[in-house]
Amino acid sequence: MTATDLRNPGIALDASLFEHARVNTPAAQRRAESLKARRSVKKQWQAAWLVKAITCIDLTTLAGDDTPQRVARLCAKARRPLRQDLVAGLGLEAAPPRVAAVCVYPSMVPAAVRALEGSGIPVASVAAGFPSGLTPLRERLAEIDYAVQEGAGEIDIVITRAHVLSQNWQALYEEIQAMRARCGAAHMKAILATGDLKTLRNVYQASMVAMMAGADVIKTSTGKEEVNATLPVGLVMCRAIRDYRSATGHDIGFKPAGGIRTAKDALNWLALMNEELGRAWLEPGMFRIGASALLGDIERQLEHFVTGRYAALHHHAMA
Repeated sequence: MTATDLRNPGIALDASLFEHARVNTPAAQRRAESLKARRSVKKQWQAAWLVKAITCIDLTTLAGDDTPQRVARLCAKARRPLRQDLVAGLGLEAAPPRVAAVCVYPSMVPAAVRALEGSGIPVASVAAGFPSGLTPLRERLAEIDYAVQEGAGEIDIVITRAHVLSQNWQALYEEIQAMRARCGAAHMKAILATGDLKTLRNVYQASMVAMMAGADVIKTSTGKEEVNATLPVGLVMCRAIRDYRSATGHDIGFKPAGGIRTAKDALNWLALMNEELGRAWLEPGMFRIGASALLGDIERQLEHFVTGRYAALHHHAMA
C-alpha cells in the first residue's frame, strides 16, 4: 500500500462509538514499557529495521530561521539519507532508501517542491494555525489553500484543543471536516497535540472524531508542546485506529512526532506498530515518524553495523 492509496472518506459523527470509552492509564503505561523492556532486535535484523524506519520519516524543519537554502539542503538529504559507502555496505545500491516526505512551513513549500522535483518524495506542510491552532478558522483554511496551491501533497493540520477539553465534539468534527475539504487531493494528517489534551481518554475520543471527520492520518503532536509523542499515547491512538477500522472498514495512518531522536526510539515505535496494528503499518503509506535529529542517529548506528566503529554524530550531517 502506498501513500496515494490511503484515503479516509470519513463517516457521520457518531458519539456512541467513543463517548463511553474508558482508558486504564496505568495499564497503558505498563503495556508501553513492556515494548521497551521485551522487544529488541540485534545485528542485521536491527539494521533492517532501521532502514525501514528511514523510509517512514517525515524529515522536518520547522524553525523560525528556516530559509529556502536550508530547505534545499534538507531535501538533498531526503533524497539520499545515507552516505554512499553505507548504502554499498548494506547492499542497497539497487534501491537506496529515501525518506517518506519533507515537512516544512507553508512559506517554504515552493522551495521544497523545487528541490524535490522528480524524486517522487512528497512535500508535507504544517498548516491551520500551527502550532497553537488558535488563529481564526478562515485564516487557517486560507493557509491550507496556499500550501496546496504551491504543491504540498500532504497537509498536517492542527485541531483546536479547546473543543476536546470542553467535549464539544460537533465543533471539532465540523472544523476538521472543513479542513479536509480544503485539502482536496492532498492527504490530511490531523495533529491532536496530545500533550495538551490532559487525559488518555481525551486522546482516544479526539482520535475517533478526527477519523470520523476524514483524517487520513492521526498525528500525536506538533513537536512544540511541553510533552510530545509518548508510547502510552501512541498505544491509545493505535487502539482507536483499530476500533475505527472495526466499525467502518477504513484503515487510518498514524504519525508520532516530537522528541523522537534516537534509533532506539524509532525501534520502539516500529515495535508498537507491528504489535498493535500489524505489518501494513510498517510502511510509509500507513506510518510516519515526524523527526529531524533522528536520521543522524540512525545513520550513526548503521555505520557501526557496517564498519564496527561509531563515528561522532557531527559526521552525519542533517543537510
